[in-house]
Amino acid sequence: MAGSILIDNLPKKLMSGGEAIVQTLLANDVDTVFGIPGAQTYPIFDALAKVQSRIRTIGTRHEQAAAYMAFGYAKSTGRPGIYSVVPGPGVLNTMAALCTAWGANVPILCVTGQIPRDAMGKLRGHLHELPDQLATLQTLTKWSVRIERAQDAPEIINEAFRVMTSGRPGPVSVEMCWDDMAQNEMVGLLPPAETDAPPKVKAAEIAAAAKLIKNAKRPIILVGSGALHASDAVLELAETLQAPVSALRGGRGVVSEDHELGVSTVAAHDQWRESDVLIGVGTRLEMPYMRWSNPMGAVVNPLAPPHLIRIDIDPLEMSRLVPHAGIVADSVDGCRALTKAIKKSYKPRPTARAEIAQSKAWANEKVQEIKPNVDYLKVIREVLPRDGFFVEEISQLGFTSTFAFPVYEPMTYVTCGFQGNLGFGFQAALGVKVANPDKVVISITGDGGFMFGVQELATAAQEQIGLITIVMNNSAFGNVRRDLRRIYKRQPAVSDFKNPNFVALAEAFHVDGYHVENPAELKTALETAIEKGGPALIEVKVDRNTEKSPWKYIMMTY
Repeated sequence: MAGSILIDNLPKKLMSGGEAIVQTLLANDVDTVFGIPGAQTYPIFDALAKVQSRIRTIGTRHEQAAAYMAFGYAKSTGRPGIYSVVPGPGVLNTMAALCTAWGANVPILCVTGQIPRDAMGKLRGHLHELPDQLATLQTLTKWSVRIERAQDAPEIINEAFRVMTSGRPGPVSVEMCWDDMAQNEMVGLLPPAETDAPPKVKAAEIAAAAKLIKNAKRPIILVGSGALHASDAVLELAETLQAPVSALRGGRGVVSEDHELGVSTVAAHDQWRESDVLIGVGTRLEMPYMRWSNPMGAVVNPLAPPHLIRIDIDPLEMSRLVPHAGIVADSVDGCRALTKAIKKSYKPRPTARAEIAQSKAWANEKVQEIKPNVDYLKVIREVLPRDGFFVEEISQLGFTSTFAFPVYEPMTYVTCGFQGNLGFGFQAALGVKVANPDKVVISITGDGGFMFGVQELATAAQEQIGLITIVMNNSAFGNVRRDLRRIYKRQPAVSDFKNPNFVALAEAFHVDGYHVENPAELKTALETAIEKGGPALIEVKVDRNTEKSPWKYIMMTY
């Protein structure tokens, strides 16, 4: 190739640090980068411009959105999401998304710049300088590192891919001084990174778990995001045991909720009360041990079931919540090995499916009282295709969706997990739609959370990201307003809003806007928006004084 030489059988080419980074992204099958360019990252964005037919670069209006969109991209595909922003304030603006990726085990890569090399460590107040950016990022990532020379970029970027996709997935960050990033060197490109092999299943761990299951009459399975790729293996285990399968957030859809064994959290709680073995697959088990067993959120030993089996790829999980039998393995391998160990000997009770069906029917009827949210969710479920994406948000409708919105396929319920960070939903949903352009993607949000990223309506319009956003407008931070009034018996100082005209706001951004006031009108608006295919915003006016709290079905205090 022109301008290249061959040393030690490795082809080398003269390129800048920015080009070396981008070429390594290409080698790792990256097709999209989100971000905002700045002086310290110009070489990266110049390199991206040169390969725009192979990598789509989406510029956002705020750094926070770039990171959230990378999160949504990764969460809905399982592939790494990539974003690039300037150092200092740019990186700090993405911290909410980074902590969400850390909490939700999502592989995203932050590529950022740094002040000039000669200024490092002198605290002279250079543009965007932080006292120690690497140390700051290391608190929220699996790995944070600086590239010192262009020729080191391929190896370091590959290592970033290996780290973020191996074992428990998570975010990583890479930085490079802006003068080093612009410097040209002879760079040898590498093949794509390889993910580490998962730990091998240990026969003794399987035997210990099988022994606990041997005499179980009412086993129950709870799954998390670590089981999203293990649907077939989890279902085979569930059918062998005739056990219900449920998830609080991240694992929803691993077993479809229209399958006889797929149950909502409310139905799962009904089954839990008489269960004698709990199998947790790729989950921290927040729901039973921090909600059901103790309403105050402390981790305690549950009263039921007496036997906990955990299958998790992260060995540290076995000490964070100590099981009676722990299997350190990938969810697929662990479930299949356990199924094989019990399949011939385990005899499920003949009434298991009928009892699960009874719990499902009871739970479905029970939650109908959470008006009007269950009615709006029912409409969304009717209109959204089976493989469409539903992106939740910290809102009354979002909370209700955890137990009243059936999920049919893994990865189609996109959540921020335990971080519960207000404002993530709309911005992350844009990334979901970019990653899945041929699927219907619906973002549900409250008026408060939506305003965290309202400026990204401009991104949706410019990039023609056909996301449908439903804004539930109760003119308040609903949870805050209700809690403060309940606890302190007075009108809270800050919780009520005077909102803009959301439909007019959408239209000002060249986005289709709709105003609805009941489920029937929402259905019509959704069908129209799906048919048109472009970005759309649907405002749903909600009476905050009659809206019922969903929390008793989350904490199970009904």
